[in-house]
Amino acid sequence: MKIKDHIDLNSIPDSYDAAVIGAGINGAGIVRDLALQGKSVILLDKKDLSSQTSSKSSKMLHGGIRYLENYDFDLVFEALKEKNLWLKLTPHLCYESRFYMPVYKDSIRPLWMIKLGLFLYDLLSKFEQTRHLLLNKKETIRDIPLLRERGLTGSGIYHDAVVDDYRLTIECLVDAKEVAKEKVQILNHTEANDFNFDNDEVTFNAKDLITGNARHIKANDIIFATGPFTDNILNDIPQLKWEDKLIASRGSHLWLNQAALNIQLPVVLTPKDGRVIFVIPQKNKVLVGTTEEEHQGDMFDIKASKNEIDYLLSNIEEYFDVELSDEDIISSFSGIRPLVKDGSGDNRGKTARNHKIYQPLKNCYVILGGKYTTFRVMAKEVCELVLAKRKQTYNSTLSKMPFRFSPYYFPFDANKNTEQMKDYILRKEFVRTEDDFKRRMN
Repeated sequence: MKIKDHIDLNSIPDSYDAAVIGAGINGAGIVRDLALQGKSVILLDKKDLSSQTSSKSSKMLHGGIRYLENYDFDLVFEALKEKNLWLKLTPHLCYESRFYMPVYKDSIRPLWMIKLGLFLYDLLSKFEQTRHLLLNKKETIRDIPLLRERGLTGSGIYHDAVVDDYRLTIECLVDAKEVAKEKVQILNHTEANDFNFDNDEVTFNAKDLITGNARHIKANDIIFATGPFTDNILNDIPQLKWEDKLIASRGSHLWLNQAALNIQLPVVLTPKDGRVIFVIPQKNKVLVGTTEEEHQGDMFDIKASKNEIDYLLSNIEEYFDVELSDEDIISSFSGIRPLVKDGSGDNRGKTARNHKIYQPLKNCYVILGGKYTTFRVMAKEVCELVLAKRKQTYNSTLSKMPFRFSPYYFPFDANKNTEQMKDYILRKEFVRTEDDFKRRMN
């Protein structure tokens, strides 16, 4: 089946209840929720769907165990609830896994503190997730033989979910289209510009970056879910009088050859600098990350720096009995976290991960911050505001329902995939280029 790279902008409606700019996980969640509420909605992104920050995560649905030290209990509670919901809704895209947290004599968090934190983590999940465990040194080495034994006192085990972050974004959009059909338009490789806010309507120019075709679109409301690009985009819209809200924090990851780091279960490293590094085997590779560095300059398609790569490799060698080289790296990737300034200065590690919603004009909404895991809650809050302004009722149960289509791609169980899967991807997943298709199949 041939890739359909052409979008006939003149064949789609020119007026919608809402327009969403940005096709990461937040944009996808908002589009899905609006579609479920019966609204017509158009989504635009100048790149491919979920090709930036939302596919550059640590591939987890999690409460954020390190946020307990910042006393972000509400955020952890909410994220754990969402994690457990998506484990039920999309078992083909995520699965619960043990996470081992080794503790050494010189660790900044002793074993008693780890136990207390893990109990609190289970408590905040209302004990819906598998309970935590504590292992002694011998039991820890039995499960993770490559761990450095010298100074090891034991480990804590807690449970979070491994997810295909990219596929979850894509399938939210597939579900939105399944629900609303032609009332939903998904336009990737399409730039939105020339915004004009007039009374109760916003107009803008939609330009197809592949064909060069353009058309003006109207919407009652517009929602910017543009993540780390938000300040740059909104500063170019004079009517909004936008002031910068974000701290740009770059997070980088490595995919390592599993032959070089032969572990079977995720391990959580806690270096002396206070950060957390996840080491997660999946799909015959091992994911290592993340870093947290200030980022300046272009934010699209960014790369991991040599310093970040060296930092991750050196920490792996600190905790495991292995010697690694650049040849053991299959690939690397980086994304920008859109951290909202909150009074903690430029301390990216201490900046809260709570989300914020701004309304610079009565028909313009901006969603910033938050965690990947809580995207459905963020979408819900935006949609509630949009509907309430128009005195319409929001149905809070709809986005908690499973996708309206049968799974056809199983990223963690290749034996279930069939040749028909490729046809489904081409027909349903808004593929416009060869790279789009390769990304869907990754």
